[in-house]
Amino acid sequence: MRVLLQRVSQASVSIDDTVHGQIGSGFLLLVGAQDQDTSEQIDYLVHKISHLRVFEDDAGKMNLSINDVGGQILSVSQFTLYANTKKGNRPSFVGAGDPQHASQIYDEFNQKLAATGLTVATGVFGADMQVALVNDGPVTIWFDTDA
Repeated sequence: MRVLLQRVSQASVSIDDTVHGQIGSGFLLLVGAQDQDTSEQIDYLVHKISHLRVFEDDAGKMNLSINDVGGQILSVSQFTLYANTKKGNRPSFVGAGDPQHASQIYDEFNQKLAATGLTVATGVFGADMQVALVNDGPVTIWFDTDA
């Protein structure tokens, strides 16, 4: 499973020119899944993301978690995180999970994030989405449970 985390001051996802989800300060998560991804990997990522200390404390140090600052999450499915660009000029996406399994993984991931007490807004799995964000920092962190 792969997640690209971006700390944002605001973010939104729109489908057909209609805002489907939006947040203030927090994390924009781009989420990709493979066929072999498991609930254990989801649990690992949920714990890491909900406890990740990348918000500044009073001393200006990255020492606070999203829970500490009352941040929110916008989670967007992103199969292109599994693009293979080693050969040719058109990426291959055969490493991305079967859509049915990937959708289940994405839903479980979002449910478990919400179960931590975080506010979680989402896109729609498989939809053509437009994502708008204002990076904060910028802080961008890559998670890969297979790395």
